[in-house]
Amino acid sequence: MTDQTVLIVDDDPKVRSLLRNVLEDEGFAVEEAATASDALHIVESTGLTLITLDIHLGADNGIELARQIRQNSQVPIIMVTGKDDVIDRVVGLEVGADDYITKPFHVREVIARVRSVLRRSVGNTASGEASSASTPDDQPATEAHYRFDGMTAFPTRLELLDRDGVDCGLTSGDFKLLGVFLERPKRVLSRDQLMDLTGGLEWSPLDRTIDNQVARLRKKIERDPSNPKLIKTVRGVGYTFACDVKLVQGSDVSVKSA
Repeated sequence: MTDQTVLIVDDDPKVRSLLRNVLEDEGFAVEEAATASDALHIVESTGLTLITLDIHLGADNGIELARQIRQNSQVPIIMVTGKDDVIDRVVGLEVGADDYITKPFHVREVIARVRSVLRRSVGNTASGEASSASTPDDQPATEAHYRFDGMTAFPTRLELLDRDGVDCGLTSGDFKLLGVFLERPKRVLSRDQLMDLTGGLEWSPLDRTIDNQVARLRKKIERDPSNPKLIKTVRGVGYTFACDVKLVQGSDVSVKSA
């Protein structure tokens, strides 16, 4: 009996049936919802591993539903969008979605996306349940973690503690982007590199996905998001993480550098 349950939210029964068959063949248990109210009920009553969420949800708004889910849950969300819904994809990522699938999709892409998101989110649920207003000094001394600008990041739990020791509630997508910066501080990274390192699709000059992910991360880690000091924009190229970063391995501390 699998302990991984995926919720499919789509008003098209044919799409739900296709996704159910694909996911069940891979060993997942599946729940279905055709409306926002049904989806919210299942989110509240069922322990979910992941949600696939159609942006165009009949009379309901898939993006608004994602926003509502994110208010109380960090379960990974994969948005399902139309081929030309670039703006919707960007907004979906802004409200906390972890990835997206474009219709029409191939079943292999669905499984690849699901597996990729779940790999990035391993430990996220547990860390969310166990998070509290603890300070970095309360954490196990043997657990490797990064320290920067008064904040502490724990890669194994996908957990970021703010300057007061409180969990920032990063999505797995947010933490993946942060991890790329923490591993490469003070290096200029192009949007193409960032898209590749975070496991996204090929970047194009008109794609604002990375820019919006950076904007969302800045809101959670910058002291003043309107005047960022940590993630700085390099015009015409991409971004750089301008802060000193310390990688702490137990009692050993090493400074990450370019």
